Amino acid sequence: MFSERDLPEDLAAVRDELVPGAVVLDCESDFETLPPAQAEDLGLLVDELAPATYSEEWIPEDAPQLLHRYAGSDFTIGMPGDGSVAWTRQTDPPIVLVKPRVEGASEEFVDFLIGEALVELGVDAPEHFIQFFGDRYPALDAAVDLDPNSTYQIAAALCDAWVGLFTRNTFGQWREDGSRLGAAWEDAGERIEGRLTDLPASVAQGQTDFADATELACSGIKHGKELPDPFGALDNRAYANRGADYAVTWAEKTFEKL
Repeated sequence: MFSERDLPEDLAAVRDELVPGAVVLDCESDFETLPPAQAEDLGLLVDELAPATYSEEWIPEDAPQLLHRYAGSDFTIGMPGDGSVAWTRQTDPPIVLVKPRVEGASEEFVDFLIGEALVELGVDAPEHFIQFFGDRYPALDAAVDLDPNSTYQIAAALCDAWVGLFTRNTFGQWREDGSRLGAAWEDAGERIEGRLTDLPASVAQGQTDFADATELACSGIKHGKELPDPFGALDNRAYANRGADYAVTWAEKTFEKL
């Protein structure tokens, strides 16, 4: 199911600097959330498993069942929205999981995604948005007047945006250094730039729903791109400092206007 991935020299240097000892694994099959038995197989490759649990009071009753399961005592690795590369600190040492869905992407972009995971581990980013929002998630749920899956998507995006405020300087430094990882970060940002510019019109015309728009805009933060309203209010020091409280206030004001 899992095999250790050989890292090129520059990516190994990122790991050794930011998360010494972290294990990067290729996965045999794709997943959003690993079945518990397969997740426990990771115990053969690490020193310790330490499943995280969260208060059930943080999870609204109508939230997706996977979120209830993630907060519970099951050893849960990976959740919807994690993308092609996932990571966890529920093991010692921490691990980065590369899913088969990366096949077809350029080597540089895949290595950037692995590098991004290592940087997020290095800045002690929340593993999941429920860790970021904590007891403020019910307030976000109340503010977002959408279905539970859309609320989940917006919460994941807002957490990614907050993390991006702390990681993008590292990516920008990679670019300044002329590294291929920095070039891959810049290229990915350029690919979404035009979509960000057109985002308000796309939402207004019903071509993009608000949850998808939030996900795209929040992705722009980690790439240092200028965001249209109302998302531009997320790209500032106040959000970096206040975290979940700021995100909830932003959602309340945004949905009042909508």
